Amino acid sequence: MIARALTIAGSDSGGGAGIQADIKTFQELQVFGMTAITAITAQNTLGVQGLYPIEPEGLERQLIAIAEDIGVDALKTGMLFDEERIRLVAEKIRFYGWKNVVIDPVMIAKGGAKLLTDQSINTLIFELLPTAAVATPNIPEAEAITAMTITTMDERKKAARELIKMGAKSVVIKGGHDADSEKTIDLFFDGDAFHYFEYPRVNTKNTHGTGCSFAAAITAELAKGAALIDAVHRAKEFIHLAVFHSLSIGGGHGPTHHGALRQYGKDSLEGKTWRESALTK
Repeated sequence: MIARALTIAGSDSGGGAGIQADIKTFQELQVFGMTAITAITAQNTLGVQGLYPIEPEGLERQLIAIAEDIGVDALKTGMLFDEERIRLVAEKIRFYGWKNVVIDPVMIAKGGAKLLTDQSINTLIFELLPTAAVATPNIPEAEAITAMTITTMDERKKAARELIKMGAKSVVIKGGHDADSEKTIDLFFDGDAFHYFEYPRVNTKNTHGTGCSFAAAITAELAKGAALIDAVHRAKEFIHLAVFHSLSIGGGHGPTHHGALRQYGKDSLEGKTWRESALTK
């Protein structure tokens, strides 16, 4: 039977991020994708022009419909909008015993629009984060959750430890917002060892949907039964290709190319990833 992956997130009318990016990623990685939409955005490459949350009852009914008929092998969360919807999603994850949960704590859109209310962060920390098999914040999101300033790799490691203390079983702190212009390093911490995924930085503004697609790729691989470290590794390859072959669409931050792995293959990668582990916490 085909693996089943669920995304609980907002809809991006521009097609580059959110539900649309997740579904494209699921399809490319050969899993059956399902959706529970939390909000609708009027959005394009230039930014978010409108944000319209789905009523909590509508969100709940979507989750019940999926759970009681199709089932879920892995799921990811994206934009959840506010504390009421975060709490609802966390409750359903626990009620149905869903595993392989990927928490992408989406807070700010590429164009700068806030996608999560300030009072929602505590709800995310105390109710949703403990359900995570892996959390995938970027550096600004990790700073907001941990109330830390993160400018060095040692500070990133400290933040990763804090996220584990908050209940996540593992964490990837993405390096795209790092000031290093030559490379990006994603830091993965499984509670015991640190792993580094390093690629040359791609010189492009077309990175809309990168975080959503990366988390969706991890979700797809977990749904297929991959070990967590392998799921992160394959997702990193997928998203690096998608950014390397990104699409110049629109007048702002264009989207990543979700079909790049299929169209161009791994051999088109500019550089290879490698992994190094520290055996102590």
